[in-house]
Amino acid sequence: MTAPRAIRSTRLGDLAGMMLAGTILTTATLSGCAATPASGADTQPEAPAAEATGTPAEELRLGYFANVTHAPALVGLEEGLIEDALGDTELSTQVFNAGPAAIEALSAGAIDATYIGPNPAINTFVASAGQSARIVAGAASGGAALVVQPGIDGADDLAGTNLATPQLGNTQDVALRTWLAEEGYETSTTGGGDVTISPTDNAQTLTLFQAGDLDGAWLPEPWVSRLVVDAGAEVLVDEADLWEDGDFPTTVLLVRADFLAEHPETVRALVAGHVASVDWLDENPDAAADVINARLEADAGKGLSDAVIDRALEHVEFTFDPHADTFAQLLEDGVAAGTAKAGDIDGLFDLSALNAVLEAAGDDPVSAAGLGTE
Repeated sequence: MTAPRAIRSTRLGDLAGMMLAGTILTTATLSGCAATPASGADTQPEAPAAEATGTPAEELRLGYFANVTHAPALVGLEEGLIEDALGDTELSTQVFNAGPAAIEALSAGAIDATYIGPNPAINTFVASAGQSARIVAGAASGGAALVVQPGIDGADDLAGTNLATPQLGNTQDVALRTWLAEEGYETSTTGGGDVTISPTDNAQTLTLFQAGDLDGAWLPEPWVSRLVVDAGAEVLVDEADLWEDGDFPTTVLLVRADFLAEHPETVRALVAGHVASVDWLDENPDAAADVINARLEADAGKGLSDAVIDRALEHVEFTFDPHADTFAQLLEDGVAAGTAKAGDIDGLFDLSALNAVLEAAGDDPVSAAGLGTE
């Protein structure tokens, strides 16, 4: 596993300087477009016209989920960090329940970038033969678990049960199917099997669990904590226990490949705002719950109880390292689970914008584990 990033103290007011410094690095997108100087960089030497390969976008349409595992998006929006970094580019947003739905929107050109779990990102890359999208940063690690009704004490108690996941083929769906297979259970993507897996909206999962109509669910935060605190669920499997050092990607930042090729400056600005959001979470742990809750109230009409959000935040690490070295295993798991097709993921990552921002701040680069541009 890649080493966890060092926690830094990056002043939010330095974002513009970080972006401008990043523009003079010789970075290239996977589509073959070179990075260009940021718009309005009056303090930088003017680049030759022949080197300009993209223009700032008039609008960036960003997707995310109303989940604690998407806190960099929630904080970045609530505190204005992403909007500030984008400058004159208008920011619009769309909230999704799970990754496959966000991928549909990205593939249709309805959004330009999205916070998303790793498995849907892998699936769109493979299905498009590498043409659809690029992961430009990590966002969160941890914060996923299998929770069950009291009385289910181990894997042996799961035969004949009905378990939920957010959506067929999403990251938690693949994790559950993989773990059940390792425990000797057969599952089906069309229903049935030794254990029934029912892809269900997270809010509906809570209602069904409280009514006794579900035996358990593999979910991201805050839904794990909501079932534990609000419905008396018990944690049977913490996914962090299944990975070396507990490091595995829960959320990454994915950008449509065409948008990256056409607007590399805007993607660098988005990444700079994202880095500022992760830094804010590192530097403001006491304020994080209130800011996240404010955004959840705006998006969902209701925030989380103190007990739920405090528990959820204890189980998630916010990091811009996507843990690229786990992605070969994630692809293998998806293929075995029947929710993904085998394919080549070389080129899935373009971390050039991220590493330009980090270099400008004097920080070490993040590895793409040989699966793309650094």
